[in-house]
Amino acid sequence: MPNLSTVEDTLFVPMLGRIYASEKFPKILHDEKALSLKPMLPANLKGQDTQTQYTLLASAVRSSNMDRYIQDFMKRHPDGIIAQLGCGLETTFYRNDNGKTVWYEIDLQDVIEYRKTLLPESERDRYFAGSAFETGWIEEIRKSFPDAPVLATASGLFYYFEENTVLKLFQDLQAFGNIEVVFDTVNKSGMKRMSKYMKTVGHEDAVMYFYVDRIDELVSKVGGSCRAIKEEKYYSHADRSGLNGGTKFTMWGSDLFSMVKMIHIGV
Repeated sequence: MPNLSTVEDTLFVPMLGRIYASEKFPKILHDEKALSLKPMLPANLKGQDTQTQYTLLASAVRSSNMDRYIQDFMKRHPDGIIAQLGCGLETTFYRNDNGKTVWYEIDLQDVIEYRKTLLPESERDRYFAGSAFETGWIEEIRKSFPDAPVLATASGLFYYFEENTVLKLFQDLQAFGNIEVVFDTVNKSGMKRMSKYMKTVGHEDAVMYFYVDRIDELVSKVGGSCRAIKEEKYYSHADRSGLNGGTKFTMWGSDLFSMVKMIHIGV
């Protein structure tokens, strides 16, 4: 087990959610690879005993949402590249591999080294150790695929960074052409709920900053060639059959006030 920072340590939260959904609510998400990794995870993970049905499924729904965007991108761009920013222990490649698309997994050195012990690198699932907010990863992609369309995904990542850091990333990417970005976020009121969520999963020390009230406001702040593609309510596609009343109500309220959402932009 590596010595992970506060933010890096949160990489286990979505893994626990994917395992829970796969065992209890496979209509929301079924992740065979995550299930196979369950015996290999550390025994005493933070938040393992404090999470609720809602907090566990919130992570799984994010994975399901990302799957939809990725599959749509691969249909539109069979020659495209998928880049997972802050990949952590994501098993997205194994759920969506179409047999030909090349993926890049980007995260900090210690996370990548740990990831390799559980999910070995392959020819079409390549690893890049470095910051998602620097351009080294896209420079690496452009060396091999100078003109390929790129979909950069960021699952549960941007919350932890100041707005100017996230905006600068989008602005920097404009120099590399033909890139889309999809990520989950909250609006300002949803930020308070997200902070409460982090306490529930045992990570109250992971401070959060970034939020998006409206996609058009974000696009305006980024400027340049940035364009809005889609803003979507987070739980709009989630199968809620069999969930307890509290979970259903929280999902309904979140969507009603757009507290959590998916954002898809072109940069």
